[in-house]
Amino acid sequence: MKFTYTEKKDTRSGFGAGLAELADKNPNVVALCADLIGSLKMEKFIEKAPERFFQVGIAEANMMGLAAGLSITGKIPFTGTFANFSTSRVYDQIRQSIAYSNKNVKICASHAGLTLGEDGATHQVLEDIGMMKMLPGMTVINPCDYNQTKAATLAIADFEGPVYLRFGRPVVPVFIPEDMPFEIGKGIMLQEGTDVTIVATGHLVWESLLASDELEKEGISCEVINIHTIKPLDEEIILKSVEKTGKIVTAEEHNYIGGLGESVAGMLARKRPTRQEFVAVNDTFGESATPAELMKKYKIDSTAVKEAVKRILDK
Repeated sequence: MKFTYTEKKDTRSGFGAGLAELADKNPNVVALCADLIGSLKMEKFIEKAPERFFQVGIAEANMMGLAAGLSITGKIPFTGTFANFSTSRVYDQIRQSIAYSNKNVKICASHAGLTLGEDGATHQVLEDIGMMKMLPGMTVINPCDYNQTKAATLAIADFEGPVYLRFGRPVVPVFIPEDMPFEIGKGIMLQEGTDVTIVATGHLVWESLLASDELEKEGISCEVINIHTIKPLDEEIILKSVEKTGKIVTAEEHNYIGGLGESVAGMLARKRPTRQEFVAVNDTFGESATPAELMKKYKIDSTAVKEAVKRILDK
């Protein structure tokens, strides 16, 4: 495998590291948190720039309103809470106060997807990508490891407009090189192949690389693309790949309704109809268990990616 790892880290720590760096790099960056400083890894930002931090408490809707107001003054607000509370709890405030008027607010959401784990179904948001990508003008980013999350955090500070940045709680392999450029809206070709295209996002990028490695031993050549920016979608890299392979598997830690797979399917239906298989949660809520147990049960691990590739090759 081209990509290997020597350590595991949680992607939320990548966000914390990027935010801390922004405390020094950009005096306009301010941070707001809804009583989850430790969970969002915001401590170092607070140490460096306490006057630019606002503890809002368990008042997420108020936090979005404050962020919108701060953006009017020229500040670049980064809000921090769990993905569930960053979206469904405050959707009206985001739509009306941030997206509608194109405010320069960065909505930073931790503990996304099933891999939140033992906290259970009420906190395991699986519809957030769909909710946020439907908002006009909203950029939606879902990085795959610690290094890419840190790079994304730095990149969105320089990007004008509202952003939804999604990351997670579990420790996962760190495999993206620290110096790999992060370009919003541009997918990354991780591995070239000829038989099938695998387009993955977030934690499913590593699972897709694992699956590809195992499939190669069986003589199946997979092209693996990391789509860290779900909106705007990098149509060019996907279209170029499926022109070669003629088949595509999408992989994500999200409901198959509203996620990356649906965005890809819609784009391909308009521009190049292509056979597609989905690796995603099948329109259900999660439950309390370890991240690995949940990924296996809900079929969003490397085994599920392998099975999807074989299904599409058998058609």
